[in-house]
This record gives sequence, structure tokens and C-alpha cells, in this order.
Amino acid sequence: MENQIEKYKDMALQARKKVLELIWKTQSSHIGSNFSSIDILTVLYNIANVDKDMREDRDRIVISKGWIAASVYYFLAEKGIISKEDLDTYCKEGSKYIGLLEPGVKGVEVAGGSIGYGLPFSIGFALAKKINKEEGRIFVLMGDSEMGTGTTWESALIAAHHKLNNLTVIVDLNGLQGMGEVEDILNTNPLKDKWKSFGWDVLEIDGHNFEEIENSLLEQTPTKINPTIIIAKTIKGKGISFMEGNNIYHYKAPSEEEYQKALKELL
Repeated sequence: MENQIEKYKDMALQARKKVLELIWKTQSSHIGSNFSSIDILTVLYNIANVDKDMREDRDRIVISKGWIAASVYYFLAEKGIISKEDLDTYCKEGSKYIGLLEPGVKGVEVAGGSIGYGLPFSIGFALAKKINKEEGRIFVLMGDSEMGTGTTWESALIAAHHKLNNLTVIVDLNGLQGMGEVEDILNTNPLKDKWKSFGWDVLEIDGHNFEEIENSLLEQTPTKINPTIIIAKTIKGKGISFMEGNNIYHYKAPSEEEYQKALKELL
């Protein structure tokens, strides 16, 4: 397990370096959100059964917080689902690799950008697998601001009603959204109690602890009857000291000076 954790650490480090470069070169946004999710994505794309063949019995990874597109493109390239050369077109004129996820990109299951839609899509995928007696799990990564949308709670009821034990939600709980602190805009705490009351199995983890991430994602077994939600406590901008917990980097792109400073911290 120790060797695997070291591999995860290196994979996440390489992802941060590339995502930093992509966002800096194009002066695009959402670097803070990308960096809070990268450790989760590192493990998720490692353990999920997804590859370039895109078989029907595959696991599906749905990214509801679609503004972390740069990170998702990186991992899709690492899995061989898209070309690594395609990353060089990120957010350039005419490129399909824009700053929000769209299903025109191979490996992107649904459009992500407007909050509250990833989970409803995932309910459909999970229910279809149940009806068709098809192998594979559905993983959906959500932002904590999505905990304030009506579609989330309607979907939560539907998933529990149909006992979708092939569905796992991960909430990237970094406490910040575009316009400020999540709890100031619409406080949905205590999340654990709310999801339990809706009939879900709930796990709480450190979203930057690779062992906890892996164990939680592997926790679900066919003998369980409920859908699972993993509440992952994270830090927005994780990995760069001056970006951590600083919500200005929700939209602000790093300057040349900030890029060089951030790069030194990652070396």
C-alpha cells in the first residue's frame, strides 16, 4: 500500500504541474477548484474501469463540477482516451477542449458547468445499468455548492428509492464557491445527517489523503443496497501555498510571477 500511495503522490504532482501550465498559458480560470479535486481524480481514474474502448459495461465517471476541465482532460490523456497532444489545444480558439466539460470530448459523459445536473444524469446511468443487468459502477464528482440545488435532493430520493448501490457520489467539500463561502450563501450542514436521512450510506474522508480516498471508493460492494456518498474535505488551491483557501483563484489566472512561484513549490 505504501508504494501505491507514493505512486498516487507522484501522479497528483504531475497533474498539478500540467494543469498549472495549461491554465497559465491560456489565462483561463478555476485553478483553485482544479487543485482541490486533483487528489480525488488521481485515485478515481486509477481504480475505475474506464479505457479508450468505452465499452457499455464500463464504469462511468461523471464530473458534475465541469469547471475542472483541465484536470479531467489531463487524466483522460493519461488513460489514453484522448491524445496527449490534444492538451496543447486547451482553451485555444476553435478547440473542443474548452474550460467547461462537454460530451463532444471522448470520455466526458455529460456536460458540466451549470451546477446540479451531474447527479440527475448519473441516476439515469445507474438505473439503466440495473435494468439491463449490466456491470460497472457510476461515480459522480460534485462540488459542495451543488448541495444547495433542488435537483440534488430530488435525485438523492430517487437513487435511494431504486436502491442504486452501483452509484457513488464524491463531494469535493472545499467550502468555497464562486461568490464566497458556501455556508454563507446557503448552509447545508450537517451534510452527513441530511444524506443519511435520505437513505444513503455516508462516508467522511480527508480528500487529500490517498489511502482514505482509495478505501472509500473501494468500500462499496454488491451486498450493499444503498447508494453511497463520500464527503471529501478538501482545500481549494491545494498544493500552492498562496492559492490555498484563497477564493480569488476561482476565476483569476496566475500571472507570470505567480506561475513561476507556484512551479517552484511543485518542483
